[in-house]
Amino acid sequence: MSDVDIELGHRKLAWARQHMPIHARLRERFSAQPPLQGLTVAVCSHLEAKTGVFIETLAAAGAEVVFTGSEPGSTQDDVVAALNEQPGITGFARRGADEGEFRCYHMSVLDRGPQFILDDAAELTARMAGDRPELLASLVGTCEQTTTGVRRLQAMLKDGVMDFPSYAVNDSPMKRYFDNVHGTGESTLANIAVATNLLFAGQQVVVAGYGYCGRGLAEKARGWNAQVTVTEVEPRRALEAHMNGFRVASMAEAAAYGDIFITATGNPEVIRREHFERMKDGVVLANAGHFNVEIDAAGLADMAESLEECRPGLLAHRMPDGRRLNLLAEGRLANLAAPTAMGHPAEVMDQTFATQLMAAVHLVAHRDALTPGVHAVPDAVDREVAAIKLDTLGIALDRLTQRQEAFADAWRLADIQA
Repeated sequence: MSDVDIELGHRKLAWARQHMPIHARLRERFSAQPPLQGLTVAVCSHLEAKTGVFIETLAAAGAEVVFTGSEPGSTQDDVVAALNEQPGITGFARRGADEGEFRCYHMSVLDRGPQFILDDAAELTARMAGDRPELLASLVGTCEQTTTGVRRLQAMLKDGVMDFPSYAVNDSPMKRYFDNVHGTGESTLANIAVATNLLFAGQQVVVAGYGYCGRGLAEKARGWNAQVTVTEVEPRRALEAHMNGFRVASMAEAAAYGDIFITATGNPEVIRREHFERMKDGVVLANAGHFNVEIDAAGLADMAESLEECRPGLLAHRMPDGRRLNLLAEGRLANLAAPTAMGHPAEVMDQTFATQLMAAVHLVAHRDALTPGVHAVPDAVDREVAAIKLDTLGIALDRLTQRQEAFADAWRLADIQA
């Protein structure tokens, strides 16, 4: 990485720190009694400035931090280099690494014998269980921040290879309501807009999936004055989207009229050949899910007569009939893997990573009381992060009176009326 601008990496970290006040509070809190002292903690995530601040705060909490990427297309080499200059922090990652190199980076992290993993899509956890199972005996636990990762952990538990506890940070209110809805929604649309230089207003935007990420995408696109269609496989989510005022259709229907397609399902081949065949000339295809499998990029390339990079990171697939279908970032995460992408806003990731960190501290402190498996983040931990955030914003809360507290706990009519 001799040609990497390390100073730029330091400036990116400095900017992120300015907008991550929860982490500043936690670094101050941990300075006297570091709760992760003596632990080797591995971080597997999208490696950009906000993740870098998270890694710095882990080190301030006493951890020996070793990190790697969860997606080769989202790594920012200047940030990696800047982090590697700091004591107690070691990283293995490079933007654009091929599958073999990507695996080697993960194995280099595992060679350090991490006792705790803060993971994205259970990438490093699954790698440890599959390739280095002897390390599981020393694993205190993990925290997982994605829907995909929680699913993988549950599958590992079902297969009998999960002999450690994990907190499902993804399922906590502080993750779902803010990171998934506002973070994914704003950052994905912003990066599609920058990558394409096209207008959202008046466009037919098709959002595949109406989980928390899909809801955020649909709401934000509507806020940008797009006409929004939602596709779903789960009837209650489809009904919710309908009652929230969105058009609901099958992908086969939406393929015929959509202008911009965004996937957020966690499933493979959500958009595939039968849909490509129906699409209009000039459509934009983007993915907001973790893995680059939701849009069948290989099938699209096979159908194309020619390929052309019409803008950085945007590949036009010219069909034999002359139509051009434009795929963003090879179907990888639109808000992280596109050339100009910067990921979620710093304020959102301040909350998400603080929840990850506080969950890790809690799990380490209560490890003896936790059985192997996927556990909910304790409500008190989630609430504390929200309280710190509100305090940094100068927002005050009301408190229940004694009468209100007694009312909430009462069941006898006489007690309620007293």
